[in-house]
Amino acid sequence: MPLLDPQALQQAASSLPLWSVHAEALQRSFLFTDFVAAMHFVNTIAALAEQQGHHPDIDIRYNQVHLRISSHDSGGTTERDLRLAHAIDALA
Repeated sequence: MPLLDPQALQQAASSLPLWSVHAEALQRSFLFTDFVAAMHFVNTIAALAEQQGHHPDIDIRYNQVHLRISSHDSGGTTERDLRLAHAIDALA
């Protein structure tokens, strides 16, 4: 899948105001009441990622979940990453 050029990435990121673009990846952090709630969210994302065949990097710190989405096979951010970020926002 082709990479988004920097201008297209910034324009697309404007539709994802809670995400940031860093090192050619989309990033967002989530805060939950406790570990169980954080893990429930992660498991829900895991099922979504499997459906889409695209998997985010996930860092879990007790009640915090940090996500990083990029297309490793393409070397940066693609439309596939944007679709996953929008789907995750719909879950949150």
